[in-house]
Amino acid sequence: MRPVSGASGGWVCLVPAKPPSVGKSRLALPDEARRELATAFALDTASAARLASRVAVVLAVTDDARFADRFAMLGCRVVPDGVGGDLNGSLVQAAAEARRRWPDLRPVALCADLPALRPADLDEALAAAEDVDGPSYVVDADGVGTTLYAAPSYDGFAPRFGGGSAVAHTAAGATPLGGVLAGLRRDVDTAADVRTAAALGLGAHSAAAVARLEI
Repeated sequence: MRPVSGASGGWVCLVPAKPPSVGKSRLALPDEARRELATAFALDTASAARLASRVAVVLAVTDDARFADRFAMLGCRVVPDGVGGDLNGSLVQAAAEARRRWPDLRPVALCADLPALRPADLDEALAAAEDVDGPSYVVDADGVGTTLYAAPSYDGFAPRFGGGSAVAHTAAGATPLGGVLAGLRRDVDTAADVRTAAALGLGAHSAAAVARLEI
């Protein structure tokens, strides 16, 4: 893992991942297939974040022990989901732990269902976030949700993920980041989303799962 102490402009990337047994519930697939895809999406998201040059450390947030082990094998640090059923509360708590460990880094939250994410997209977004006075976010491909939320400091970290989160983040004073950022914007909730992500190019875990399941 890259060193993080004293990293100038470095980010700690918080990746919240539900246990695969409950993740991606909108995918109309048998439970086993849905769990496989949820796992693959999260692992590819974390893998891309680990390779982004502006990310000093990836901190996965999950209560699933096997999932935690998979993240650790990728080189991520892992903390438990501290506020069950409250994504934003869990992210704030994870950011507090990140602050304790890496006080010089900036916090960014990244959705765990970005199977087509490329490190270059994440680096582009974080470079833009560094030029923003205040928090910023990336709206999803549908123009409604949020796939990334960044803050210039731990004190300013106040994510508002959930229904209509793009509007909620704007209302709270966050700046939407521009750029194509195709893989970063393409979160996945439905089989159609999976096919769209596949056209962009999937990460290794997701590509293998989608091929096996013939989606």
